[in-house]
Amino acid sequence: MTSAPLPSSPSGTGLRVDAERNRQRVVAAARELFAELGIEVPMEDVARRAGVGVGTLYRRYPTRADLIAAAFEAKMSAYADAAQQALADPDPWHGFCGYVEQICAMQAGDRGFTTVLTMTFPTAKQFESDRARAFADFTTLVERAKAAGKLRADFVTEDMPMFLMANAGVLTATTDAAPDTWRRLVGYLLQACAAPAAQPLPDPPRPRQMYKAMLRATRHQRDRS
Repeated sequence: MTSAPLPSSPSGTGLRVDAERNRQRVVAAARELFAELGIEVPMEDVARRAGVGVGTLYRRYPTRADLIAAAFEAKMSAYADAAQQALADPDPWHGFCGYVEQICAMQAGDRGFTTVLTMTFPTAKQFESDRARAFADFTTLVERAKAAGKLRADFVTEDMPMFLMANAGVLTATTDAAPDTWRRLVGYLLQACAAPAAQPLPDPPRPRQMYKAMLRATRHQRDRS
């Protein structure tokens, strides 16, 4: 069964159908290139892969930030949903482990993902709402896992970006030769998080310090790409 052809009248978004089709092509091309090469890919390359002119791209997305927010909107929604799903798990420890594994898997599948988590997009209201929802749910997940006596008491939310930075390093070093190595790293990290195995740790970094560290790490990753 074939789909009915798109009408030539304006779509519900206020764009002509061909303009909407071009927008979808641009977003799809940006998702692919950002995942493969990182978010510093030239805009001209995105336009070329989408099969549109650079002017068409800039008319819809005047800045790189606009395009990044559009390309990663679904990913950020999935990121927020992952925390919500983890909270729904009746076993807080199982939910916590599943969440860490899922977020690290998202990172493994998309080079731009970690970088985008360090960026803010004030004009992308839904994007920022999903980010806030993800953080609030993860904080609750951590508290529940601790209350259940399964997660070590000194785990802090800043440990998650530390995990992502460690995972990013493993992914960079092993993706071509041993692409599943990151799974072993995550297994080690989760075992270290278990309360029964906990040993005293040095003090954690402050939230602002960790945020600066993530910015520096992702900037270094972009410079190398």
